[in-house]
Formats: sequence, structure tokens, C-alpha cells
Amino acid sequence: MRLTIERSALLKALNHVQSVVERRNTIPILSNVLVSAQGDSLRLTATDLDIEISEGAPAEVERAGQTTAPANYLYDFVRKLPDGAAVKLDVSGDDPRLFISAGKSRLHLPILPAGDFPAMPSDGFETRFEIEPTDLARLIDKTRFAISTEETRYYLNGIFFHTIEADGAKLRAVATDGHRLALADAPAPKGAVGMPGVIVPRKTINELKRLLDDASDVVEIAVSPQKIRFQLGDAVLTSKLIDGSFPEYARVIPKNNSKRLKIDNKAFSNAVDRVATVSAERSRSVRLAIEKDKVTLTVNNPDAGVATEDLPADYGDEAMEIGFNAKYLLDVAGQIEGTEAVFELADSGSPTLVRDEADDQALYVLMPLRV
Repeated sequence: MRLTIERSALLKALNHVQSVVERRNTIPILSNVLVSAQGDSLRLTATDLDIEISEGAPAEVERAGQTTAPANYLYDFVRKLPDGAAVKLDVSGDDPRLFISAGKSRLHLPILPAGDFPAMPSDGFETRFEIEPTDLARLIDKTRFAISTEETRYYLNGIFFHTIEADGAKLRAVATDGHRLALADAPAPKGAVGMPGVIVPRKTINELKRLLDDASDVVEIAVSPQKIRFQLGDAVLTSKLIDGSFPEYARVIPKNNSKRLKIDNKAFSNAVDRVATVSAERSRSVRLAIEKDKVTLTVNNPDAGVATEDLPADYGDEAMEIGFNAKYLLDVAGQIEGTEAVFELADSGSPTLVRDEADDQALYVLMPLRV
């Protein structure tokens, strides 16, 4: 195999694929990236056996072929080359190394046989549809902060994508960790209606978001009961799904919370951040004392002191107190696009619904803390 490729094109593809590679691997081939040269392009592929990412880039291929080389060393070397450099990759049959050169910089890397590189099957995809990258990125951004990191409840370690009928067909994303829930809808693309509900793992979501940040064309999605595939231009991400049942999330979304609090979102977020300065790291609880047209935020930490702040608010119901995790409040506030956040409350022990007046296709549920 012998080819020449522009440094920025190689770096972009390497940047996308190498992030899948785990730093520590008991299987040596999984530390490598598959390098395939054919026609007028180079394709790089990396996998951790649960996720596979491949991406192509234009190249001048002098001799077609493929090999595998350590992903992290290759990426770091190319990253440190000067902009505009022409990078040459060369493997000859009598040398068990990949030779990389650019100007006066040279690197030899050990290789492993391309035939040993594991490939993820690409069959069985029954549902196929296209979605705008901005729509998919929005569904992810609005929900991924609520993905659980508790490995024992593995079925919460991702975003649940499914379609629903509500004023037309919608593609819905839901994430929850049992303490908060985030939900976002987008119009269901043609072909998505009737797709099986799937739980896309947290690592896959993070890798997909990296690809979406550079995407311009539509995203082609293919779904099977066990796998999901995203194609974004020259990049293809294939992932196993979480094999489990997502909980009946609709049961925890309150329907009759009659107390309505409207508050300036930025002022509220800044105030929560300030009073949380003295919060105990474990609970990070902040108490909201809500009365007519006013909210008082209080954090009481016997070891660090007491912080309070008063904020004007639009509220006309009976006075009440309720506590929340400060981080969860800040996470939700970070998703509010409008100037005001709307809290729909019942009592100090019941879930609270948070809405964004600028986006009626998203909602958030927060479980209260006892304070």
C-alpha cells in the first residue's frame, strides 16, 4: 500500500475514528485503526467491538492495499504535523511497519494484519430514514445530560429513541437517571414511523455528537433490533444497542401540577450557581421558598455556611418550599432557549415539570430533595 494524502483530510478522519479506541486494550488489534486504500480514497476504521466508526478521505493512491496501525500514535503524529503538509503512507511486503513521512518528519509504526481486524456485520437493518443533522443534534443536546451513569441500571445508560403519535408523527428522544428526565420531540422523518424503540448507548451518543458537529448533509439512519447505523457524508458509525427495556417514562411525567412559577432563566441559573458555592458536594441541595412574585434560594451547609438570594418571579399560588439538586437545576437551565423557565409544581414531595416557552417540543422532570 502506498498513498499521499493532505494532512487536514487525514487528521479530520483520524480525529473522528480514533476516539472510539480504548486507551487500554487486552486485544492488541483493537488499539489499531484499519487503513484501507483503494481507487482515489483512503478509508480509516476503528472499533471497540460495540461501536465501529469508519470515514473516507480523498487521497492519491499509488498502490492499493490495507493494514492496521496503532491509532493513538498515528493520530498524535499527524496532529503535530504542519498545516498543508502532504503525508505519505507506505507499507511494503518485506517490512512489518507502516512508514509515514511528511517533509523531513518520518515515523515507523508496527502493523498487524488487516485480516485480523474485526468487522461489524452490516445486515438486518429493517428501518431506514433520513434526518437533518440539526434536528438530530437538538434531540441529543436536549436529553443527553440526563443519561444515567449508574452501570447497574444499564437500560438507563443511553437515549431512548422511538416514534409516537401526538399532533402528527414525532420522533422522540428520552433520557432519565431516575432523578431527572429529559424529553424532546422532532417531526418523524419519512420511513421512521413504526421503527422499534431503541436505546442508543451513552458512548455512541457522544461519538455521534462529534460527527454531527462537522456534518452538513442529511444523516442516513438504519435501525435493526440489535444495531443502529448513522451515515454522515463519508463517515459511518455503527453501534450495538442496549439490550433492555426502557421504563414507562410517561408515568413519571406529572399531568396535574397546578402551581405555575415563571422566572427569568438566566437570573435563576446564576443565582443557583452562586448559592451552590457552599453546598455539600454529595447532596448539592438548594431550597426554593416560593411565595407571591418571589423566590428565595437557600443553601445551608453546617461546615461552610449559609447562602441565600432573592429573585423576582411570576407566581400567584399558595406559598411552598421545595428542594432540588443544584446541578440538576443548572443542567435544565442550560437547555432553556427562551428568556423564562416555567416550573409546574404540585407539592414539596412530588415531581416538578419544567418547560421552555421558546420550545414546546421539549420538557424536563425533576424529582425533589428533602431539605
